[in-house]
Formats: sequence, C-alpha cells, structure tokens
Amino acid sequence: MVDVAPTWAGWDDTAPIPAVPPAPAAAPSAAGPRRGRALRMPALRRTPAGPAQASGRRHRAAVWHAVALSMITLAVLAAWAVVYGFAFSSVQEHRSQHELLASFREKLALETAPVTDPIGRGAPVASLAIPAIGVHNLVVVEGTNAADLEAGPGHRPDTVLPGQVGVSVLMGRSVSFGAPFGRIVDLRAGALIEVETGQGSFEYRVTDVRRNGDPLPYPIPDGSGRLTLVTSAPTGGFFSSRQTVYVDATLQGHAQAADSGRRSAIPDAEAPMKGNAGALGALVIWLVLLVVAVVLAVWARTAWGTRPTVLVVLPIVIALVWAIMGVAAQLLPNLL
Repeated sequence: MVDVAPTWAGWDDTAPIPAVPPAPAAAPSAAGPRRGRALRMPALRRTPAGPAQASGRRHRAAVWHAVALSMITLAVLAAWAVVYGFAFSSVQEHRSQHELLASFREKLALETAPVTDPIGRGAPVASLAIPAIGVHNLVVVEGTNAADLEAGPGHRPDTVLPGQVGVSVLMGRSVSFGAPFGRIVDLRAGALIEVETGQGSFEYRVTDVRRNGDPLPYPIPDGSGRLTLVTSAPTGGFFSSRQTVYVDATLQGHAQAADSGRRSAIPDAEAPMKGNAGALGALVIWLVLLVVAVVLAVWARTAWGTRPTVLVVLPIVIALVWAIMGVAAQLLPNLL
C-alpha cells in the first residue's frame, strides 16, 4: 500500500475565490404562487368628541332645522293664502254677519240704530235684501276700507244713509269674504232692492248697471234718493284684471231727511279698489310673532319631544297664521 501524502505545491494564496453561482429559482407550482400572510392595518380609533364639538354639532343641527322649518312654514303660508282667500275667509264673514244681524235687530227693537253722525266704524247701519240674486238679511257696516269690508258690505261715510235724500253708496267684495256683492253684476233694470235702517224700510228699483267709462247717471230730483252698489268684476276671464262695477237704483216712495253733518271727504283707503296700507305695520308684527313661535317650536321639540310640542305650539301657530291672512287681505283692493 502506497501512502500518498497531500502536496501543496503550486497553490497560489493570492488567487481569487470563485463566486458561488446563485441557486436556481424554484419553478412555480401548479397551484399558483404561495400566498404570504396578509398585512393588517391597525384599526383607526375614533377620538371621542369633546363637549365643545358636540355642542357645535347640536347648534348647527338646530339652525338647519329652524331654516328648514321656516321654509316649510312659508310654503304652507302661500298655500294657506289661497285656501283662506277662497274658502275660510267666507267662514269668517258668515260669523261676522251672524253677530252683526243679532246686534242690528236688537238696535232696531230698541230704536237705537244709528241714523246720524257720528257712527262708529264697523257698526251695523242697515240690512239689505236683493231677491233676484238670493241675497237676504245682509248687514251693512259703516266704513268701506278693506278691513271694514271683511265683515260685509260697507256704507261709504261721505254719503247719506240708505232711505235718505241724496245718493247713498254701498260697497262690497266680489271674490273673498263671502263675496256678498259677487252677483250684483247680474241684476237687470227693474230688480228690487230692499233696505231697512233705523228710519224704516225702503224699496229701490235698479235702473242701470255700469262700468268704468260708461256715462254717469242723471242727477236725482230734489227730495228723492238713489242707492248705488259698488263692487268689482273681471274684464275677461276670472283671473284677468278687474274693473269697478256700479249698480244704480232709484228710491220708490218718500225719502227721509239726511244728516247735514256728514263728512265731505274720505281717506284714499275707502275709495273703490284701494288697499289699506296702514295694515303693513300690523302684518310685520304678526309675522315676527310667527317667527318667534317657529323658533320656540324647534326648542320645544328638543326639550319636550314631538308630541307635546305639537299639542302646545300647533294651536298657537294656527291662530297666528289665521291672523296674518286677515291682515294681509287688507293690503289687497277692498272690492276683491
């Protein structure tokens, strides 16, 4: 056996060590790439709102709720204006007429019905009947501005009372508040008009129905009387512009003496087709009260809940809206 010893001859210590080749990449398996463990993002924790932030959110929510409620209230007011003008204003007029008729009959029985100045505004001065158009026991009040005519036809204060010597002028609405004069445009010559005042009962016969621009009636003879009913009527369709209509009627029989102390002029608000600008201040006050009621409703809903708020605040809001419509109607022409 030959012993072979290792030899170090020819070894170069300075020679570079050969690089080890990288291991070949593993072939992808048929099942697809291996899925690593999914990385989880740390959950975001909501920082509790402080008292100031929570109070701010509640304040903003209350403000937006108040704005939304105010817009809804305005929309309801617009719709209510239409319903009130064509329906509920008539209810108000019928109630006023019922009370006025009872008061006027009592004054007639006691012989205290007013026949001379001064006559208080809104006081009943006469009752009217026009059988041809179905009008009976229609009470006439003193005054012809828009507020006076909400209760019924009004007597123009600068003219004599019905049944007296001279021309007596009565004005009435044709659309709203019961439309007491809504059909006088249908009257024909010869139609009967019956009037009762504190001086007795009187009959008139219609002589003419005229409009703006038509010839004026002839002056009445001395010692006689004339009754002129005034209202408005559309020039075309129902929603067209309106014009003043006059119905003239001649007194049948003897006229009573007229009061010489009657007013010689009236305010502009008592002329035909005029509104009452003085009602604007009252309207602003009522609207402010309505806004206050809406704000209180928002607060009460937060403090009490919905049902108690509705039970307490709703009747107040209804009363305010009703008052607002009554005052707003006074800004419109008095013969509508």
